Amino acid sequence: MSRANAPPRWQAELALAFVALVWGSTFVVVKSALTDISTVYFLALRFSLAAFCMLLMFWPSFRSSNGAAIRKGLAGGGIAGIFLWLGYVLQTFGLKYTTAGKSGFITGFYIALVPLLGAALYRRWPPARELLGIAVATAGIAILTLPRGNRFVMNRGDLLTIGCAIAFAIHLLVLGYYSQRCLVSAVALGQIACSAVLSTISLAWERPSAIWNRNVLFALTLTAIFATALAFAIQTWGQKYTSPSRTALIFALEPVFALATAVSVGREALTAAALAGGALVLAGILLVELKPKPRTQLEQVEN
Repeated sequence: MSRANAPPRWQAELALAFVALVWGSTFVVVKSALTDISTVYFLALRFSLAAFCMLLMFWPSFRSSNGAAIRKGLAGGGIAGIFLWLGYVLQTFGLKYTTAGKSGFITGFYIALVPLLGAALYRRWPPARELLGIAVATAGIAILTLPRGNRFVMNRGDLLTIGCAIAFAIHLLVLGYYSQRCLVSAVALGQIACSAVLSTISLAWERPSAIWNRNVLFALTLTAIFATALAFAIQTWGQKYTSPSRTALIFALEPVFALATAVSVGREALTAAALAGGALVLAGILLVELKPKPRTQLEQVEN
């Protein structure tokens, strides 16, 4: 694709880091709200409200765009949305049978799966520096999330969460593909609308229940508008100008931001392990970002 009018890659990747900040900072809010509303019901409302907000956000763009381009983007976004929704569902049901720490680590493993799946798809490995950065960041996530003093024994919740990690990795690759070839606004809306439809259909298997209070309303508003409509619009735009592998690496910041939020509101203590894990995640990202020169040609091949 032509990059004559493209912004500097650091701007796109800084925007992706902002997305990781938004997602990480909402973890405490969502966890609190889920005690008063069923999970799939929450997801259905979150994605439906977000899709409506996105439609309002992008309506002026759609009115001036070619109808065929909009349909193509919506279709591509819909494919990405299938894997996005599947990741959320597998992660949620996996949490019923495993610990939050193990779930966080296994989910975070998608940052290592992205270059592996990308290599299989594009028949080209990412640069050695990126692979090393991903390995360092994955080790940091392990230190941040795995429970202390316990053996890592696999159970069915862990297997479901492995499926979640695979789904999220595929979502990043699919989104990276379509965001660079289709109308970004249509792709962004398509994935969220698809997730809303699939979540609503899933209510047939989980009876919706909710205690409507300030916590639930705040969590729905925050996640639908900021952590979904705005965040996924920014992610779709950001992935237009960088590779899926680098996107996954930047998203390794999410558990770091989640921990920082939990510590700042006084719910968790800042431990030496947390500091070490966060430092490794940052080191892995800096290892990739602080490189001698850009590899534009290689990234075009990967994408």
